[in-house]
Amino acid sequence: MSNLFHKELLQLVNLLIDGQLTTQQAAQLDDLLASSPEALAEYNELLDNHEALCAIYPGDVYGASLETGELPVQVQTPAPADSNRSHAWSGRSATGRALTGWALAGWALATAVLVAVGVTGYLLGNERRVAHQDSPLAGAETLGTEQKLAGHATLRQSIDLKWSDGSALYRDGDVLPQGLLQFDAGVAEIDFFCGATLIVEGPATLDLESDWSLRVIHGRLRANVPPAARGFVVKAADSEIIDLGTEFALEVGADNARVEVIDGEVKLRGGQHDGNHLVTGQRRWLSGIESDPDSLQDLSTINDLKKRSENATAERFEQWKSSSSALRNDPRLIAYYPISESQTGRVVHNVAVSGKSRDGKLVGPVERTNGRFGPISAGLEFDRPAARVRTRIDGEFQAFTFTCWARIDSLDHVYNALFMADGYENGEPHWQIRDDGRLMFSVMVDDTQDIRVSSRFDEGVVRDAGLHRVYFTEPIWDVSKSGQWFHIAAVYDPANQRVTQYVNGEQVANQAIVERFHIDTLRIGPAEIGNWGQPFRQTPWFAVRNLNGTIDELAIFNAALPATEIHSLYEQGKPIGY
Repeated sequence: MSNLFHKELLQLVNLLIDGQLTTQQAAQLDDLLASSPEALAEYNELLDNHEALCAIYPGDVYGASLETGELPVQVQTPAPADSNRSHAWSGRSATGRALTGWALAGWALATAVLVAVGVTGYLLGNERRVAHQDSPLAGAETLGTEQKLAGHATLRQSIDLKWSDGSALYRDGDVLPQGLLQFDAGVAEIDFFCGATLIVEGPATLDLESDWSLRVIHGRLRANVPPAARGFVVKAADSEIIDLGTEFALEVGADNARVEVIDGEVKLRGGQHDGNHLVTGQRRWLSGIESDPDSLQDLSTINDLKKRSENATAERFEQWKSSSSALRNDPRLIAYYPISESQTGRVVHNVAVSGKSRDGKLVGPVERTNGRFGPISAGLEFDRPAARVRTRIDGEFQAFTFTCWARIDSLDHVYNALFMADGYENGEPHWQIRDDGRLMFSVMVDDTQDIRVSSRFDEGVVRDAGLHRVYFTEPIWDVSKSGQWFHIAAVYDPANQRVTQYVNGEQVANQAIVERFHIDTLRIGPAEIGNWGQPFRQTPWFAVRNLNGTIDELAIFNAALPATEIHSLYEQGKPIGY
């Protein structure tokens, strides 16, 4: 490959990484890559150079070797179209001069990736910035910098819901999309985006149509419609009930349907009562024969549901405290922090038999807030960059199981910490969630390996931590899940060479530990919950990785817990509505 050709190629890739490549230049780059076997050969050689890989993936780089012939987990596919990471590093120094050496190797490898997908297609994908179609959280879509969600209402709270077989399942706080909502028992409070609130008793089948309307196929409900939601429509039988700022009750059975105004006024459209207006105390049978006129008197109110929710939560909290008391005697525990029980002070007590030497200390603006059982329990909120809990866990271990309850409000940073060892030395873990909603678990394998990365803060190439591999899940979170509690678990099993991850008691990832990344002596040492400040750093800069959310109950085991135990921990600790 000639020097002129090489220079032209690097110029085009430089524009690409800077985000300034035009459609015409993209086509030119496509042609150059397709027409040069020498260039392709050079790219293939670079696949063995993990330093080049690090150069194009800024921030925390995982130093995974390519000697096995496989790309490391984090780069098996090109960066997703909705990610800014592929353009985060411009390929130039602060003075604008092109970098050489490791940086140029990084450019070449980036171009090798682009060969597989086509530069033009890659650019178009970035312009569209749509969410992964294969994501289980496909209700969210990103257009430019703005996210969109599909839905018309939220499940505000529920009591003893039993979802119908084959129906969609929702938890408290979920956004409810258009379509059927079916449950066989229990009570649900549903807030429509227009402002109307429904208390629905099962068995019930509803068809959500829009922010302003739904059809009741079967069930009983009470509708509370404030002035802002005036005009809200509930359809039943062959009629439409148009609310004019009121509260009304509706019952739809197999043989009949009727509406009764509790307070205010509604208008009926269609059916045998077309055009009728009903006011407080009036009722109409919309279909079928008249039956018990008082059958709607015992419908739940918002206050009834609130009291039932408080009682059910208190009962569930007591059940959890009983199981937590038994758990703390488990000899496999490295440390156990049942944060829900801790309401005051700056110490997070380790209640495992390992004792107070592994207590945690609140540092910075950590806020005690409501836990997953509401005001009667506690959680630790890490929504400010300096917030963290410091602990120290000495010793050597044969396996890891990490579990916690976490409420994620947003993923503001590229990496958002759950539990992080300070120095990230051999055998030490990092447990995080990336900004695309993927859980990440890793253990340092060899901190003596000379891994080089490009640092935006140091304006040059610096030495990274060493050889390690990050084990990812598929996305488990998007903005529609903001504010919800998740039970998260990661199992690192060197004996069986597996890494398994769970969410809400269900397995979401199961990956092999290949020989190159195998390590059987594990440690923790000084560490942080909810953040990572790199206390041993050489510069004033530190990674901003505080979790914008709350952690409630964290356990670490010196064992690889099986799936049945993970599911049991979830069942014993879940709040109502799960």
